[in-house]
Amino acid sequence: MSRPVALTRMGLVAERATRAFWPLWSVLFVILTPLMFGFQDRMSLEVFWGLSLIAALAVGAALVRGLRMFRWPSKDEALARVDAALPGRPISAVRDAQAIGASDPASAAVWQAHQARMRVATQSARAVQPDLRVSDRDPYGLRFMALLMFVVALLFGSVLRVGSVAQIAQNGGGAALATGPVWEGWITPPAYTGKPVLYLNDIAPGAVQLPLGSDITLRLYGEVGALSVKQTVSGDAAVPPVTDPQQSFSVAQAGQITIDGPNGAAWDVGILADAAPYVTLTAPIESDAMGELNQAFAASDDYGVESGTATFALDLSAVDRSFGLTVDPDPIDPVVLDLPMPFSGDRSDFDEFLIDNLSQHELANLPVTLTLSVTDAAGQTASTPAEPITLPGRRFFQPVAKAIVEQRRDLMWSRANARRIVQVLRAISYEPDTLFTNQATYLRLRFIIKRLDQFDRDGITDENEAEIVQALWDLAVQLEDGTLADARERLARAQERLEEAMRNGASEAEIAELMQELRDATQDYMQMLADQMEPGDGTDEPQSAENSTQMSQDELQALMDRIEELMQEGRMAEAQALMEQLNSLLENMRITQGEGSGDGPQTPGQQSMQDLADTLRDQQDLSDDAFRDMQNQGQQGQQGQQPGQEQGEGQQGQAPGQGQQPGADGSGEQPGQEQGQGDGEGQNDGQGSGAGENEGQSLAQRQQALRDELNRQRGALPGLPGDAGDQARRSLDSAEGAMDGAEQALRDGDMAQAIDRQADAMDALRDGMRAIGEALAQNESQEPGQGNATGDQTGQAQPGRRDPLGRQLGSTGQYGTEENLLQGEDTYRRAEELLEELRRRSAEQERPQVERDYLDRLLDRF
Repeated sequence: MSRPVALTRMGLVAERATRAFWPLWSVLFVILTPLMFGFQDRMSLEVFWGLSLIAALAVGAALVRGLRMFRWPSKDEALARVDAALPGRPISAVRDAQAIGASDPASAAVWQAHQARMRVATQSARAVQPDLRVSDRDPYGLRFMALLMFVVALLFGSVLRVGSVAQIAQNGGGAALATGPVWEGWITPPAYTGKPVLYLNDIAPGAVQLPLGSDITLRLYGEVGALSVKQTVSGDAAVPPVTDPQQSFSVAQAGQITIDGPNGAAWDVGILADAAPYVTLTAPIESDAMGELNQAFAASDDYGVESGTATFALDLSAVDRSFGLTVDPDPIDPVVLDLPMPFSGDRSDFDEFLIDNLSQHELANLPVTLTLSVTDAAGQTASTPAEPITLPGRRFFQPVAKAIVEQRRDLMWSRANARRIVQVLRAISYEPDTLFTNQATYLRLRFIIKRLDQFDRDGITDENEAEIVQALWDLAVQLEDGTLADARERLARAQERLEEAMRNGASEAEIAELMQELRDATQDYMQMLADQMEPGDGTDEPQSAENSTQMSQDELQALMDRIEELMQEGRMAEAQALMEQLNSLLENMRITQGEGSGDGPQTPGQQSMQDLADTLRDQQDLSDDAFRDMQNQGQQGQQGQQPGQEQGEGQQGQAPGQGQQPGADGSGEQPGQEQGQGDGEGQNDGQGSGAGENEGQSLAQRQQALRDELNRQRGALPGLPGDAGDQARRSLDSAEGAMDGAEQALRDGDMAQAIDRQADAMDALRDGMRAIGEALAQNESQEPGQGNATGDQTGQAQPGRRDPLGRQLGSTGQYGTEENLLQGEDTYRRAEELLEELRRRSAEQERPQVERDYLDRLLDRF
């Protein structure tokens, strides 16, 4: 017990000293603060002695109070505190003696057993921490105020100034002024160094290192002429008189600073070297087919890089001086680009990328030298050695476009080539029917030739050259892209309109119209690509099947259907993400002969997956129609119509969040949608009821047809061994049962029950398709190289295959992925938003009852 008791006793000493003497050190902090700032040197002797007396009385009172309150803790007090911290106070129990029954053996045995248990309990004794809180004694936080004042004095004052108090006490006020510190000085380093201001009085006389450009300020107090300043660091003869009370100068060179007079000092100032910056190329320059360059570099400096440039200069010795380059070039100014700097963070050491497109510059695709230069705040510069490269530019593959771009380069090389360029362009346009795809490009070239010929005769000016150069570039781009440019422009316009609709929240009708426009533009764009495809890939670059993504027309259509579905459900963020993926796919698309045409043979497994996908799509369309009918019935009921009329209004209204799916012909009409439609005007109850029965009968007949088709597809399934095959058959059985239930509910007019059963059928169909994909993938891995439905022709999971969005295929082999589109917190945030929207709509009493019942069922499920 000795160790925990001793530690607890020491804690009691600290606790009692804190509670007794906190006013004493608070008073000391308040007294020391003005002394460290040197207030005593600026006040009269009478004020100084008056404040000193008050300070002495305050210290004495705080000390007397502390001595009266402090009591040295005894060992028994420490032992009692340790005992109080243990359950049952075992130390007191061990020290107790048996009061009664000591002569009774049984009672004595009980007492001894109790004593033994208490001794065991004392073994867990630990030192008790002291309670150093004094908030109850200092409710206004005076101790914290005193501490804050002391910390500020430490930061901005000087402890050495407290020593002047003794001199004032010994010599009086006048002597104190003569012997105390009667000058002050500050050193302000340049701002770019980030170094703090230094107080010269705290720097011991002798050698000191300062950055170049540091500002020094000196203030002299007392009688003018008693102190003088001599310095050789500014290098400036036009300095104020040495006896001026305030002097300022900058450090421009190494030298001395001397303060002559009482309490004077001298310093030998050396220059703290500022290292030059550093820059280097970290990787070879890269570019794409459109000419965008990407140059990686790294830069560093001891205080940070301020700016930098990249200079591309013509490397004339490396130019192939043939054809239009044989003549001496006109003066060509180097290309100077600003290097990108970090927007935030430290510029002392960073890596960045210089990205730009210089395809239209006269140095494009010519040998140049690249030099990077950086500058620091001190004005020092550093450069990389000239790196010989070829300045990237756009590559042209169409022969006429390539020839026109070459003549454009020759004209920018030298205006002396103008006559030769006219002759070459005339030769190019000699047989327009074989070289030009349309009359417009031919006539445009003839106009350029005529203008250049006229300029050459009259003398080419800078404006003339710029006009011809730009016209040749535009013509080359038009020839390179051909009629594909128009289709691409139309596709881009359709994409922009759809993205604008996503941002502004378009109606379902607008979404359907814009999606149809996008489909048409995509179809035209792909047709143009196919028409302009040459044997192979249509370029002079090698194929790269390793990094390519294959996508059929059906897959592209499914991707756009998914975008439309997400938009109609209000999930604009996910729709925007898929739209960006679609844009990327279309921009990098290459049409391969035979892909996506649907003319190739399909294996039984592939055919089964296609048939089930069609059935799932038809079931989704039917479910949408059933929901619209249910909503129309509720709306008519809210308008006060009779029950017989609720079934008769088969209007085309759509529920919020439900979209109109396109039909097989792409027109957007639903199969069977026109059957049983009432005009809603002038019908009696009997007519409305008959129309509603016809509509319900039509939906039931469509449901029956889907069930019959699914039954046929089940019989046509290929052999699917293993657990996945059994799961696929069970899922399709469940789907057929759910369809049967939906059909019966439709015949009975119970739309809510029908929609629920249709949702079960779609879930079962998806599970069945997933299981079939797993079975086919397993069979393929077990029997490689076979030509049946489980081979490579199934279209199922294969190593390295990706879905239309470029993601790795899941284990089922279906198009799509097992990865989450949303990761982390966004998933939960989106789920909360959807649930809040469901709750809001279900609470709106003006909505039809059938719709609110449907929303309540959704909330029950989720």
